[in-house]
Amino acid sequence: MTSSDTHDQLKKLPGVDFVLDLAQKDPRFAHIPRTVIVACTRKTLEHLRQNILAAAGPKINDPADDRTDHHIDVQTDVQTMLLEILKLSEKKLSPRLVNVINATGVVLHTNLGRALLCDDALENIQTIARSYSNLEFKIQTGKRGIRYEAVDELICELTGAQSAVVVNNNAGAVLLALNTLAQNTQVIVSRGELVEIGGSFRIPDVMEKSGCILKEVGTTNRTHLRDYENAVNETTGLLLKVHASNYKIEGFTAAVSLKELVALGEQKNIPVMEDLGSGTLIDFSKYGLAPEPTIWDSVKSGADIVTFSGDKLLGGPQAGIIVGKKDAIARIRQNPLTRALRIDKMTLAALESTLNLYRDEKKAIQKIPTLRMLTISFEDICTKADTLFKLIQDKIGDVARVTLKDMTSRPGGGSFPELKLPTRCITIEPSTISVSRLEQAMRLSENRIIGRIEDDQYILDPRTIQNGQEPLIASTLATILVKK
Repeated sequence: MTSSDTHDQLKKLPGVDFVLDLAQKDPRFAHIPRTVIVACTRKTLEHLRQNILAAAGPKINDPADDRTDHHIDVQTDVQTMLLEILKLSEKKLSPRLVNVINATGVVLHTNLGRALLCDDALENIQTIARSYSNLEFKIQTGKRGIRYEAVDELICELTGAQSAVVVNNNAGAVLLALNTLAQNTQVIVSRGELVEIGGSFRIPDVMEKSGCILKEVGTTNRTHLRDYENAVNETTGLLLKVHASNYKIEGFTAAVSLKELVALGEQKNIPVMEDLGSGTLIDFSKYGLAPEPTIWDSVKSGADIVTFSGDKLLGGPQAGIIVGKKDAIARIRQNPLTRALRIDKMTLAALESTLNLYRDEKKAIQKIPTLRMLTISFEDICTKADTLFKLIQDKIGDVARVTLKDMTSRPGGGSFPELKLPTRCITIEPSTISVSRLEQAMRLSENRIIGRIEDDQYILDPRTIQNGQEPLIASTLATILVKK
């Protein structure tokens, strides 16, 4: 294309005001805010300009790009352009946070929102959110109350702690506790426990932000009680233990137990804190899983403060729960950071309903999705796999090789770092497209199905597929693979 041709093509593009005027007269745009129409008109016209300047034909856009889905030739009539602007506007108005089908087998998938809330929690959220509540109001006295009282007594009942407070997440809980109990003092922690979790959150970094002074002791693989004893001095304000929930060091190792650390703290008159990370209220070893320290055990050991997450092994909403001795919790509640990190009424409603189920462990296992998915028997997994396998075979015929394969699932969420849960997966090897294209098409489909690829096979793990989602998966596969 010559420079003159390019200039002519650019001149044929209508102005923003002209297109905007047509759109505002078009009833199809009646529900779309003017600001959205303007932005989408400009984006569409800029897309056309770039195509002309590049002297290119139709471009293949990145499916994740929010530009128009199809190249518009300059000669195309304005009505077609309006249709493209309408599509882009509808896309902009649609929610960015959407449901997906988790077929990865990772139960606490951080990128997919971690724990699914139980029905009791969802119902309570609706009840509290649609009306006024006694969030910080004592109905009996008519005076102001404390929002944590909604769950304080329940948490103490389940953990054996003297008192409790809840903030927005466990990182906030650790920050708040350290800032309250050890600001401007030395905090002693084993070098092997200086963990990093998702999002590049590191214990040393949060200790620095909390205003305390990190004192590492021991080595990466071995730390002894004498290492803590030798490090204690007049500036020591806290002994910290961090549960390594997302990794494990094996071989020639040594670690100091929380009970030993508490005994040292009592001897030296220094408070002790444990960050459990993904704390649990049940003993998973009873269900054939690896043993994981329970919150009750940590509290019973005598720690002044124990922190843990609400949306990991607990299976509730995102929250950071702090339990411990009354005097320590009282100081934490008075810290101005507590208000900055506090949770809202909907989180409280969900947390209360989730915790209430733990009063009956059997009921908790049945009703809390995280616990149900972690403890489901291999036999039940196989039944789910057979159902999905048959649905898929019926829908797609011979356009792909579909098999059942025994594999493993992962707990995820920084929990049980080495635990592999036995599962039976559906494996798909398409004959018409590549496995990577299938994964992408499933992910970008209306049902947004997230699977995984292993050994050049597309994998669907029934452990994390919820009841009723199987037909959606099978029909989506058919839409992608079966030629009409």
